[in-house]
Amino acid sequence: MNKINLIIQREYLTRVKKKSFVIMTLLGPILMAALMIVPVWLGMKDQDFQIIEVIDETGLFIDQFENTNTLRFEHQFVNIEFAKDSFYNSKYTSILHISSSDKQSKAKMYYKKQPGINTISKIENTIEEGIRNIELKKQFNITKDQLDKINPNVSVETIFRNADGAEETKSSAISTVLGFGAAIIIYMFIFLYGVQVMRGVIEEKTNRIVEIIISSVKPFQLMLGKIVGIALVGLTQFLLWIALTTIIISIAQVALNQAIDVADTATIEEVMKAQGAGNVDTSNMGQQIQEIIDEIPIVTLLISFLFYFLGGYLLYGALFAAIGSAVDSEADTQQFMMPITIPLIFSFVVAQTVIQNPDGAMAFWLSLFPLTSPVIMMVRIPFGVETWELLLSMFLLVLGFIGTTWIAGRIYRTGILMYGKKITYKELWKWLFYKG
Repeated sequence: MNKINLIIQREYLTRVKKKSFVIMTLLGPILMAALMIVPVWLGMKDQDFQIIEVIDETGLFIDQFENTNTLRFEHQFVNIEFAKDSFYNSKYTSILHISSSDKQSKAKMYYKKQPGINTISKIENTIEEGIRNIELKKQFNITKDQLDKINPNVSVETIFRNADGAEETKSSAISTVLGFGAAIIIYMFIFLYGVQVMRGVIEEKTNRIVEIIISSVKPFQLMLGKIVGIALVGLTQFLLWIALTTIIISIAQVALNQAIDVADTATIEEVMKAQGAGNVDTSNMGQQIQEIIDEIPIVTLLISFLFYFLGGYLLYGALFAAIGSAVDSEADTQQFMMPITIPLIFSFVVAQTVIQNPDGAMAFWLSLFPLTSPVIMMVRIPFGVETWELLLSMFLLVLGFIGTTWIAGRIYRTGILMYGKKITYKELWKWLFYKG
């Protein structure tokens, strides 16, 4: 055990002290924060300002278009040909021409400054709303104001009730985000650091360093120490990324909030209304956020995440180590990588289907199978999983790790000293049962 600890320390300290580790630890949070902050900042800086000349031949949409901070509509009662001829000498960025046929209104937009998709969508919605109001009045003698008074606001609250009668409120949206987010992190972690294990083994094998090392330790001890050591490196970097990303985003949010002119931006109520949410009571928003947080099984989620985070890596890390020991160069790994990575890729692909039916048969069995459970079970946990299912999945993952470690160890002890030979699956099968 002491020898394994020494190998773990060597693998951990060697990688943590590298410049590449320090650079990526600092650069990673900046890049992740930038992915969230830069689009918001660009959206604030690069808005679609349009001055639109409206020529409405139907006369149905006079004063129907509402001006905003970025859009200004001006109705002009001129011929469309005249408007087009004088377009480039006018202040207008676009001309909105609304004509009519026998059955419906038609609209064309001539521009010299490309309108954004939101601008076009707003114009389409306004025209559709106007036609809808006319038809309501014509066919049913109902005005829009009368219809707006009938404004039901239905919200379906999903409550889980177990066999003992205990009830727990769950939000499908929050569960989806948490489950899929955790699955993505585990998926990326396994690939990123699993490949590092494989590359480390290939490097030591190529440099013949391994011949010196295994003179004092068993090949299995060397493999296990390398896998665990790199796992700790990944966990360290991951925790630092979370801490640094949170700090950067918090600082950026304060800076952005100070830069925003409240008078020139829509209020929360206006944004929610534009998205079809109706009236929003912002006074209770803090309470609503707290209720959402209370719905999240934080302790179960964190413990499960750490278990599957490390368990999934250890399982796949052993297999990656076996691949590294069986080949002489990274170019030769492709034929062995595919069978190992297919279950992991498959689990990520079907994760979206599992989100739609987290209690289905496919979700259940994939969350138990060790090669897919790290991703699939993390998708299911936020939706609620029976304790026995979670414990069984963890137990099978541990058995899977032990099994893959045994397989990898058998391949590793022979392959680590094998040079200059193209390895086949038949050869690997012989190594599993080789006695020596």
